[in-house]
Amino acid sequence: MARSKLLLELEPYDKKSGALRVIIETPKGSRNKYDYDPDSDTFELAKVLPEGMNFPFDFGFVPSTLAPDGDPLDVLVLTDAPAVPGCTLKARPLGAIEARQKEKGSDWIRNDRLIALAERARVHDSARSLDDLGPHVLKDIKGFFINYNRLFDKQFECIKDVGPKRAARLIEDAQKLFRKKH
Repeated sequence: MARSKLLLELEPYDKKSGALRVIIETPKGSRNKYDYDPDSDTFELAKVLPEGMNFPFDFGFVPSTLAPDGDPLDVLVLTDAPAVPGCTLKARPLGAIEARQKEKGSDWIRNDRLIALAERARVHDSARSLDDLGPHVLKDIKGFFINYNRLFDKQFECIKDVGPKRAARLIEDAQKLFRKKH
């Protein structure tokens, strides 16, 4: 009997619409951080954030990608309301925060964050790039990732903000790395 495709192996772009496909791991507003486990094809509770701290938007990954940190390419998706873990949604990349991350006693590694807009979102629906978001949105997102990493004894440094074309290149590079490893 043939094995069904894992979420990790889905095509990163929807063939009909051309939209980016994102698998949601952690919903907007959640204090629970979930990680996808490809060995069991399930979502596991990875961390619990302290009271008063939660994910500002849905957080997930682009399937069939591999980032320099060894995980699928991370995506923060602007949505109106939280999606559920395991939900697949279509999104439009607005850009990315090119970043690096460091654990105590280790070297810096790249850990970029794509920023995308859910296809069905009403809030920010006219946004085409990070520049179209209110000035506080990107600042809050960066602050979240810096503080989130600090909680787990990691450093997170934002290198620069990039637009949709560079985000597309990051996705393409992560697809190439995924194909090379798989």
